[in-house]
Amino acid sequence: MPTFKTIRRVPYSAEQMFALVADVEQYPQFLPLCDSLTVKSRQTLAEGDEVVATMGVGYKAIREVFTTRVLLKPDQRQILVAYLDGPFKHLDNRWTFVPRDGGCDVDFFIDYGFKSPFLTLLMGGLFDTAFRRFSQAFEERAGVVYGRPSTAKPAV
Repeated sequence: MPTFKTIRRVPYSAEQMFALVADVEQYPQFLPLCDSLTVKSRQTLAEGDEVVATMGVGYKAIREVFTTRVLLKPDQRQILVAYLDGPFKHLDNRWTFVPRDGGCDVDFFIDYGFKSPFLTLLMGGLFDTAFRRFSQAFEERAGVVYGRPSTAKPAV
């Protein structure tokens, strides 16, 4: 079962990065392979805000659609994604945002497997490459949404 984990230090606050990842409707604008996203429901639960969304992913003639439950926990700076329906056997995705001086650490983890051996063969390497680019795509999106952080030192 393919897994991927990365921690990236970014020059944006944990709250900014949480908000960016939580804004799932914007994913088709910048996320690799994502060509559509529809929010099916939103509700507030005891453990956080829940968003159920269906994402369309594609590359050339191949297109798949899957539905996930996204649990937003802003107080814990955590986003948990659980698989509901689609071509995966399983999908577990977690984001954690840890405040640091001058920004935050974005901790991204994903574990997935396709139901179909054919789809694994066809899409496995492509998904692996895309997941490896997710953190970078979100960091680049932060630059668009929040502006590029200044690297200039203040005058004394």
